[in-house]
Amino acid sequence: MDHTEAFIKYSRFMTRVNYSKATVKNYSSLVRLFLEWVTVPMDEVSSDVIFDYLGVLHNRRLKPKTINCHLNAVRKFFDYLKFEERRNIANPVKNDYRQIMPKPLPRFLGERELSILLNHITHKRDRAICMVMLRCGLRVAEVANLTFPAIDFERRSILVLNGKFRKDRVVYMSDDTIDTLHAYIAVRPRSKSRNVFLVHKGLHKGKPISIRGIQYRIENYAKRTGVAVSCHRFRHTMATQLLNADAMLATVQELMGHGCVSSTQRYAKVSNTKVRRDYFKAMALILGKN
Repeated sequence: MDHTEAFIKYSRFMTRVNYSKATVKNYSSLVRLFLEWVTVPMDEVSSDVIFDYLGVLHNRRLKPKTINCHLNAVRKFFDYLKFEERRNIANPVKNDYRQIMPKPLPRFLGERELSILLNHITHKRDRAICMVMLRCGLRVAEVANLTFPAIDFERRSILVLNGKFRKDRVVYMSDDTIDTLHAYIAVRPRSKSRNVFLVHKGLHKGKPISIRGIQYRIENYAKRTGVAVSCHRFRHTMATQLLNADAMLATVQELMGHGCVSSTQRYAKVSNTKVRRDYFKAMALILGKN
């Protein structure tokens, strides 16, 4: 089996086991780059060959996260060859080759930054988009894919279908979120689309707004206000605010759609208000006893 045939079969395999379109596109692109570089048959690709490829990636001045994405794609490709194609080969991508990544704490928006930002966002669609990220914790892709049947105004909930890792979850809407959604729906362009958020002008008026379209709008507001905001920072802010308000870690994990609690625990480290309150409360007891 030559490189081209192996690549085609692997792409087909990812589609058939229901990888998302974005994952298939990303893995296919990264594996193709490796196959265009490698000069030996797959059975002869050793850890030394992968190490040489690692040098190529470094020479391209790629960031550690990007290099790890390349290595992960190649690793999965060799797993496919071994377990699906039954080829007698060991995976040449060593765990030691994974780049050590910095782990910065999640950054969230303070009350002053939020006030400046929300006072500036008067466009009803954009304000509603911001609120479902800030109050409901939706990811940008989940906002772009949000449909009317998923919203239950009576129960004040949103059913997030097919989120990250193909997971469904239920999130809830605050009063200000419901108000902004009603305000947007009142001026929403007429469309047959079930998607909630639409393009308001231009050639694509009435069609669902894209992920990039949402990101562009948020980037635009960041430039106008000077507030360092992004779609994901809205989620960071929600998680931090909930923890500061004494919400349980498991509750925040469920609402955020995190696959493991360790992802949520990172927010606990920046939940300074709660840490500060707990510290002084404990110290009062300690000093009182003394």
